[in-house]
Amino acid sequence: MASLQSSGVIGSLPHSLSCCRRGMIRATINMPKLRTGGLSLKLPARDLVQEVLDMGVGLTAATTSHVEKKYESRPNTTLPSVSNVSDPMVIAKLHEIMEAVADRVEMHKNIGEQRDNWNHLLLTSINAITLTAATMAGIAATSVGGPLVALKLSSTLMYLAATGMLVVMNKIQPSQLVEEQRNAARLFKQLHGQIQRTLSCGTPTSNDVEEAMEKVLALDKAFPLPLLGAMLDKFPKTVEPAVWWPQHRQRQERHSGRTDGNGWSVELEEEMREVVGVLKRKDTEDYLRLGKIALKVNKILAISGPLLTGLSACGTAFVGSSHGPWAATLGVVAGAMASVVNTMEHGWQVGMVFEMYRGNAGFFRLMEESIESNLNERDVGRRENGELFEMKVALQLGRSLSGLKDLAASSYSSSKKGEAIEEFASKLF
Repeated sequence: MASLQSSGVIGSLPHSLSCCRRGMIRATINMPKLRTGGLSLKLPARDLVQEVLDMGVGLTAATTSHVEKKYESRPNTTLPSVSNVSDPMVIAKLHEIMEAVADRVEMHKNIGEQRDNWNHLLLTSINAITLTAATMAGIAATSVGGPLVALKLSSTLMYLAATGMLVVMNKIQPSQLVEEQRNAARLFKQLHGQIQRTLSCGTPTSNDVEEAMEKVLALDKAFPLPLLGAMLDKFPKTVEPAVWWPQHRQRQERHSGRTDGNGWSVELEEEMREVVGVLKRKDTEDYLRLGKIALKVNKILAISGPLLTGLSACGTAFVGSSHGPWAATLGVVAGAMASVVNTMEHGWQVGMVFEMYRGNAGFFRLMEESIESNLNERDVGRRENGELFEMKVALQLGRSLSGLKDLAASSYSSSKKGEAIEEFASKLF
């Protein structure tokens, strides 16, 4: 019978270390299978286990010390630790936000379709009522033996009904509401994709949860669903770009940190500054100018429609009196003009055009703030990657990278000559 000492057994045990991805070190012990038929072991089990554990702890400490020294030698790297693991609660919160965003996409899509139906149905109904009232007024005025009271009264009542319906329709501007819901659905889809990328490609933190919540609330405020109380003013006193992103304090310029790297260079910074200048001077200003024109036209049409139907109602009320011919003419002609005005306002969807211009100006304002926010951060390590950011800006403007550089060069040369650049930054719209 052979006798084995505990120290001999421990010395023969092979040890293999495997490091997990996040820096956790495990000691794996492969115990050889021993035949117990003709072999008796006289080992103190407790001492053996304790010695093996002590050896594993020593190896773990030694390897951890080596890893720490390795990462300390790299100034821009951090030691992987268990803290980099995403908190399950954070992931659960982001999933809840993502579900709420997906629900909002469907809500805005469905309500947008409903309000588009409102626009078509109200336009058709009001025009039908107005033209029918005008026809009845004309028949009542030309009837033999005096005006027919029933036709006269019916025409007046129909004109009054059309006036009330026009006032409500012009107040809510269904075509503008539809454009708001379209924009909201598109932007909520973008937010849904951003949250998905955060969950799949990164390690979400509580800051990501707060940022997602702020974006959802900002979109809810920019594109409200209710009509009463929270509806956006359809005829604002001043035309401002639409704002659907959370407003944060602008980053203060930092005079410390790295000034190169991360895809950034002095040439790229100058290029982005020129692009921002063109966006402010040309694209944003032009769409705000067009928005003001569309708003003025919409105001004129919104006032003219109910005014004409009201005059028609007054004219038909006096059919058969001493001023009968003039009253009948007013009732018929004003009613026909009201139908034309109503068709121009809601058939051409002037409110939707105004909202589109306002939304485009907001898109360019968001680009300006994004570029300026990166340029104000002097530590390039805290910015977005320069190459990716340049490509994103080029795609948003519908340009190639070379086209973006040409735009910056053209803006620079025009400013040197004291001339205004004629080219717009965006080629998409």
